[in-house]
Amino acid sequence: MLKRTPHQTKNGRKSDRNGARNGKKPPQLRELPKITIHTDTRDILAHAAKEKRPDYFIVDVDAHVTETAFWSEIIDRMDSDVYRQMARAFKDRGGSPPGLLNATPGFLHQDVFGRIPHQQRLAEKVPEGRTHAQVTLVQRAMDSMGIDYMVVFPTPMLVLGMHPQVETEVVIGNAFNKWLAEEILPQDSRIKAMLYLPFNHPEACVAAVETYADHPGVIGYSVTSTRFRAVNHDSYMPLYSAIQATGKPLAFHSGFHWGDQSMQQCNRFISMHSLSFVYYNLIHLTNWVINGLPERFPKLDVIWIESGLAWVPFLMQRLDSEYMMRSSEAPLLKRRPSEYIADMYFTSQPLERSNLKLTEATFDAIKAETQLLFSSDWPHWDFDLPNSITSLPFLSGAAKRNILGLNAARLFKLDVPKHKLIKAKPKHAPAVGLPVTA
Repeated sequence: MLKRTPHQTKNGRKSDRNGARNGKKPPQLRELPKITIHTDTRDILAHAAKEKRPDYFIVDVDAHVTETAFWSEIIDRMDSDVYRQMARAFKDRGGSPPGLLNATPGFLHQDVFGRIPHQQRLAEKVPEGRTHAQVTLVQRAMDSMGIDYMVVFPTPMLVLGMHPQVETEVVIGNAFNKWLAEEILPQDSRIKAMLYLPFNHPEACVAAVETYADHPGVIGYSVTSTRFRAVNHDSYMPLYSAIQATGKPLAFHSGFHWGDQSMQQCNRFISMHSLSFVYYNLIHLTNWVINGLPERFPKLDVIWIESGLAWVPFLMQRLDSEYMMRSSEAPLLKRRPSEYIADMYFTSQPLERSNLKLTEATFDAIKAETQLLFSSDWPHWDFDLPNSITSLPFLSGAAKRNILGLNAARLFKLDVPKHKLIKAKPKHAPAVGLPVTA
């Protein structure tokens, strides 16, 4: 209980520090409960719910499930008796992470040792019934933030590309995709997925693309960027051709890995986290452009996810400068590297806003009005709300609507209600029409 000390008011009457006067009882102080992994999503996002804009069409291109919370369901879908038994044996031992994953528990620093606990998993209570618990969790977040569609990605599996056993990535990736496609996506058409590609095994990636090419909840395919694989290797050309044939985009979702020797030079998590999320996508994007993949696969849209945006103008200018001096080393290019990059898609999170002049210049460089996609990264500790876009003073109303959802609607061919469409076309809007629903 807080102790209240009386003090004199201006007119000489006694009052305590909480405003009690003339013997009246002061208002009671109430301590808010601490946010933990058990806190209800709707309570955490209560302020966001007050800011909802029902006239905005919003697509969250990057949110996360914690697949390990439902690991038994994923294990049951492994297409190998041997791996199912191995995974169950790990599970029976207890501990974290669960069977076969290569995450390192001692390096899970994102929750700041419990001070920001809403990171590793959502353990809040959900009602029992036909609706899957994960679906309920996603719905709570969508409804609180006013989101029309949410694209979900795994979490511990983001470092699976560093697994020493290629076949393990294939088995886990396929089981996760099957779990999403069978258990999660059919329960709510607003939940979408860009399926996991076990990128260390190119042939298995092609099989995954072909398996889910016609699934209504699958709007694209994703590679977890944290891996040592050159995206321009010849073994990946059949994969890119297969994805291009589906008409769906390919995404590179970045992550961090303190086990990388280059990152081991960083003695603080903040240093590694700042660089590592950019590092992998920076390398993959460079290889993608300089090796002429935009020319080889001109109809394949590419998205770069969860690297922020501040690094993109740097790479544009750096590659242009080098290319103008050594263009013979990139013989497939017909334009400057920056021009190819400006035609790609980027997601907004985590949006760097410490210097809005630089942020505005970055938006201009990447043609944000037509190429930027909103993402929240919910429920991670550094997630962004839709107001991260609507509060930017340099954006027009049309640009805000495009970034928050209409760009994604064009890219993923999503239905947009008529009342959420903008009447005037933005300056750089493509001629392609939007699917419309009544």
